Amino acid sequence: MKKKISIYGASGHGKVVMDIIASRGEYELGHVFDDDVTLKLFKKLEVKTSMSEEKLQEFPLVFTIGNNKIRKKIVEKTKHTTAPPMIHSSVIKSPSAVIANGTVVMAGVVINADAQIKSHVIINSGAIVEHDCLLEDYVHISPNAALAGDVNVREGAHIGIGAQVIQGVEIGKWCTIGAGAVIIENVPDGATVVGNPAKIIKN
Repeated sequence: MKKKISIYGASGHGKVVMDIIASRGEYELGHVFDDDVTLKLFKKLEVKTSMSEEKLQEFPLVFTIGNNKIRKKIVEKTKHTTAPPMIHSSVIKSPSAVIANGTVVMAGVVINADAQIKSHVIINSGAIVEHDCLLEDYVHISPNAALAGDVNVREGAHIGIGAQVIQGVEIGKWCTIGAGAVIIENVPDGATVVGNPAKIIKN
């Protein structure tokens, strides 16, 4: 008998997470929650906008919200049981890598030895997280981004599509790394960086 989990966020990101759930074969969807009262159906499932404690607690939750700040806000206001990490069946993951509850790992990702992935992280399609990397809570790694070994990505940082980060670099809290950026040195908290090599355009 399949175990049930629910998702919070009836969006495009939610559709991808539903595919991950289907690929695993051990889970099926229980409820779909969203704050938007105009949403009625999501992939033929009823969207529940009344966030009753009874329904929220019925099954473990995956928060399918791409925006890091909004995801953190909703996680913190919602009394919930967080679902185990949802990892697509095509992911290549080292046995020594550790992935915390609430994190979502999409198709084609590679996670290598001794990487540590904290809670409510998104690792998007085709991304590479090399050995000894640390991804803190609420990080978002976009499609085809590549982190070399021993990279630390602090809470809430967003790494853009196709960005590349060389080994040993630290990405500060709540940073934004632009699409295609090449990061060759540490990035301070709250900075926005773009280009090759990446330059700070906002801090």
